Amino acid sequence: MEPYELSLSAAAAEIAARRLSPVELTESVLDRIAATEPALGAFACVTADQARKAAAQAEQEIAAGRYLGPLHGIPLGVKDLYDTAGVPATSSSKVRADHVPGTDAVAVERLLAAGMVMVGKTHTHEFAYGAITPTTRNPWDTGRIPGGSSGGSGAAVAAGTCMVGLGSDTAGSIRIPSSLCGTVGLKPTYGRASRRGVASLSWSLDHVGPLTRNVRDCALVLNAIAGFDRLDPATVDVPVPDYTTALGEGIAGLRVGVPTNYFFDHVHEDVAAAVRTALGVLEGLGAELREVAIPYADQILAAEWGILLPEASAYHQEMLRSSGDLYTDDVRLFLEVGELVLATDYIKALRVRTLMQQAWAAMFDEIDVLVTPGMPFAAPEVGTTEVSWPDGITEDVTTALVRLTSPANLTGLPTLALPAGFDAAGLPLGMQVTGRPFDEATVLRVGTAYEGAVDTVGRIAPVV
Repeated sequence: MEPYELSLSAAAAEIAARRLSPVELTESVLDRIAATEPALGAFACVTADQARKAAAQAEQEIAAGRYLGPLHGIPLGVKDLYDTAGVPATSSSKVRADHVPGTDAVAVERLLAAGMVMVGKTHTHEFAYGAITPTTRNPWDTGRIPGGSSGGSGAAVAAGTCMVGLGSDTAGSIRIPSSLCGTVGLKPTYGRASRRGVASLSWSLDHVGPLTRNVRDCALVLNAIAGFDRLDPATVDVPVPDYTTALGEGIAGLRVGVPTNYFFDHVHEDVAAAVRTALGVLEGLGAELREVAIPYADQILAAEWGILLPEASAYHQEMLRSSGDLYTDDVRLFLEVGELVLATDYIKALRVRTLMQQAWAAMFDEIDVLVTPGMPFAAPEVGTTEVSWPDGITEDVTTALVRLTSPANLTGLPTLALPAGFDAAGLPLGMQVTGRPFDEATVLRVGTAYEGAVDTVGRIAPVV
């Protein structure tokens, strides 16, 4: 096994035991980037020189007995939406082609302080306003999309060109590429981790979080990035536990919600079968399955777009006026449409979100977690614009991609995406585990129990 094939946890154990050096690990990852980037296009820029210096510093620190913990010396890819001191942060857009921040985003700052080695900036759908990431291809089949908007991070982690990818999630942008690329992705509770230094898409829906090879790796990254930030008014000052502590406690007696509506509607039979099988695995591990009806299901997409569109247009208004011709056609269209949303409609969408949050809280009085499909299908081919279902319903691809992930953004609930298997073509299929506010520990515990009982999590994509 080459070093780049290791998960964060496995690499950390080797580094701590002095059997693997951060320099050796970083060189292996940089070689993997060089080999796969022509086919993948996952990186907006590769910071090879900076990475080599950071890896050498980590090696020296560890040799001197100053080991910082399991993130020390681990290669990191950072979504190009995040500020990175001295490194371009373009949001994969010509609008910010010359933007070089002087400071790091809070999440980046915390991970670098823990000793991580940034190997590059990963592509996003322009300004995170899309679910495809057109610059990037899926490492399981390069004729297919990786999902988005954190498509670069999803593809990079799946391909072994970084062990952690930072993403952001406004309508599913961590969990969509996680499901389509076969990685694990965590959208924490709204307010759990600071978004300061990350370009906004929709400030009341935006979340930051990691994409990794397995659940433990997500827990380790969350340990570092979670916590109150007085300069991000959305963060909440609540205790941050060690998320690895309870991972192995099992799930006997845990109440797992199984939706009777919405989440299994217009879902490919392969996905439905994989998630039903996963639910059976959880039941076999001692969980109690309980059917639940998803409240306000018919209002979910209307509320999501009713909030996202005007908030995004408000953020981009000045840039759209001064540099509108530099935006890609699809993003510019979304921004122009957002300016047409009435203030009364925006307020109604906010009200629906409040009602939905209250109704979901009541639903969680009866369950501990909710398990659902992650995506309605495996990764579509590049250029696919519509999806047709057997009942004659046709959806545009973007709507289909965000349909199952948007509820967790509206409710702000912590949600883990992880592989649920593969279809007949060998493409990953995803599932989601959603929990109560600030109960990431239980969500991660369920994910750990599941991945320990199957062999679908943690595979490196072949890049074909």
